[in-house]
Amino acid sequence: MNLSGKVALVTGGSRGIGAAIVLKLASLGCDIALNYCGSKERAEAIAKQAESLGVKASVYQANVANYEEVESMTKAIIKDFGHLDIVINNAGITSDNLMMRMDEDSFDSVIDVNLKGTWNVCKSITRPILKQRSGVIINLSSVVGINGNVGQANYAASKAGVIGLTKSLAKEYASRNVRVNAVAPGYIKSDMTAKLSSDITDKVLENIPLGSLGEVEDIANAVAFLVSDQARYITGQVLVVDGGMAI
Repeated sequence: MNLSGKVALVTGGSRGIGAAIVLKLASLGCDIALNYCGSKERAEAIAKQAESLGVKASVYQANVANYEEVESMTKAIIKDFGHLDIVINNAGITSDNLMMRMDEDSFDSVIDVNLKGTWNVCKSITRPILKQRSGVIINLSSVVGINGNVGQANYAASKAGVIGLTKSLAKEYASRNVRVNAVAPGYIKSDMTAKLSSDITDKVLENIPLGSLGEVEDIANAVAFLVSDQARYITGQVLVVDGGMAI
């Protein structure tokens, strides 16, 4: 796979899955626009790693839940790079609790970032990416958005919504040669899963046929395939990367 000459925006690209996607795309020759919301220092560190792979990488601060910030960011990216070919909507948060204990703010904040944030980015790049009649959008969903999960009604709803958004945009954009797909990770090794007790981890592994947690690189590899020309005839699909958990 060769992405030389392409420019990719990766939201939430400063850590975890997002950082892995940034570095994978950079390794394939893709220039990077790295979005972050919190730590500029961490974002710049990942951007430097990307640049060490021989590509251009710049960081852009924006809260994806805020449309005005997102629109300003995408305009700046197109001004700086000249075009935008690949969009990876990775930014996301959790605020878990049982429904009985979940408050409205916990629901709203997760929907605002995970679902509305994805919509905001897609909306902001619609005109330029359709005008150039080529492009790829990948939205990060989750197996929780497919199967649901106890204590994650807000997160599951947001990620299920991402799937519906993905399929709808795939139908809208296909005539302009713009593909839209989703990747649905299962349990992936991360700062969050590292905090799980051994008992909980064992219970999780019992439900994964392949018998292990995924690595962030597993998701990055799936994304790299979907944005490449090798996936030129794939749109409106959800690629589940979960070790078989959702079977």
